[in-house]
Amino acid sequence: MEHTEVLKPQTLDELIKILHKIFESDDINVEEVQNIMESYDSNPQDWKKFAQFDQFRYTRNLVDVGNGKFNLMILCWGEGHGSSIHDHTDSHCFMKLLQGQLKETLFEWPDRKPLGSMVQKSQRLLQENQCAYINDSIGLHRVENGSHTESAVSLHLYSPPFDSCRTFDQRTGHKNTVKMTFWSKFGERTPFETTLSQENN
Repeated sequence: MEHTEVLKPQTLDELIKILHKIFESDDINVEEVQNIMESYDSNPQDWKKFAQFDQFRYTRNLVDVGNGKFNLMILCWGEGHGSSIHDHTDSHCFMKLLQGQLKETLFEWPDRKPLGSMVQKSQRLLQENQCAYINDSIGLHRVENGSHTESAVSLHLYSPPFDSCRTFDQRTGHKNTVKMTFWSKFGERTPFETTLSQENN
């Protein structure tokens, strides 16, 4: 796929417009998407209306549905909040830090050996404006805000969109399929009954 000639996005709205243009093609250039997301300098004025926190767990807040090609969402991580180890349902996953720091831990798939504790591949601390990428061929991951004093906010793009994934028990490798929900959509809180989920990844 050829690179789309784009200017550096100055706002989140400009970034969304560029992403719509890039995703008009059926071929995704991972490096191009990662670079354009990283080139946007986080500005809370752009995204604070989408950044809705919960006291007890991190939240998934839908920002844009990408003409059906991708979902763009803002995840808000309170102090000490983290995800389960999870897959990405054969989708591309881009994760850009808008505020704070997040620790990403990569794991091997457990399917390749008998049940037992999962094998950690690597760990890194993502800083503001960095953009990470993962898909299921790279492995599984867990994302955590390790800070006990600072919250974190991240911008995630999933293509194609998905509404369920598998989570994994680190000690046994046992997996569950879970449905994912949105805490808010386009800045508006979703009805309470639709936000109850087994897991929030």
